[in-house]
Amino acid sequence: MAPVRTGRARCAEESHVTELVLVRHGETVWHAENRYAGSSDVELTERGAAQGRDLARWASRQGEFAAVLSSPLRRCRRTAAPAAEAAGLPLRCEPRLRELHFGEGEGMTRAEMRRAFGDRLAAFHRDPAGSPLPGGEDPAAAAGRGLAALHDIAAAHPDGTVLAVSHNTLIRLVLCTVLGIPLSEYRRTFPELANTAPTTLRLREGRWSLIRFNAPLC
Repeated sequence: MAPVRTGRARCAEESHVTELVLVRHGETVWHAENRYAGSSDVELTERGAAQGRDLARWASRQGEFAAVLSSPLRRCRRTAAPAAEAAGLPLRCEPRLRELHFGEGEGMTRAEMRRAFGDRLAAFHRDPAGSPLPGGEDPAAAAGRGLAALHDIAAAHPDGTVLAVSHNTLIRLVLCTVLGIPLSEYRRTFPELANTAPTTLRLREGRWSLIRFNAPLC
């Protein structure tokens, strides 16, 4: 006969704590001109590659990671690879961690978008969730896929710490979702994430907490 679990035992089994360290990728070749990379597979600069190595040194001081994951885009994979190697873990790609697709804005600067579709850009600045750039991905759908990925990662690594390298906009959308902030406020609430600056979320008993935001690597 199987042992009967008491309420206390069930509670102990279910009160897992998972920490997800979310990191924006390193600097890219479009960074200086502030071109919207989105789903475009752009390369890191030499500085961006060095930031990935700095992230690996930081990760090596944090204790054991249960997994290292990355968006499939090259700028994230190259940023995450040194940390995975330092942790002695394979780098796993999670497609749902990819960046929001910016439609016709992909590869453009704000000045170029202003000339091409100024009214739509102004609407995007007023409400980036309700008025995505022309042809762009629905931010609510992107937030949903990103959050689903985090829940699945946490379920696979209960009581573990996971490092996940993703993107500026997707991370901010997910943060708004878990903290109950309207998605239309993601650009104002979280103006920017620094390259390779860790942001830590904790999942305990089905509830998310923000432990650390945009922290320096030190």
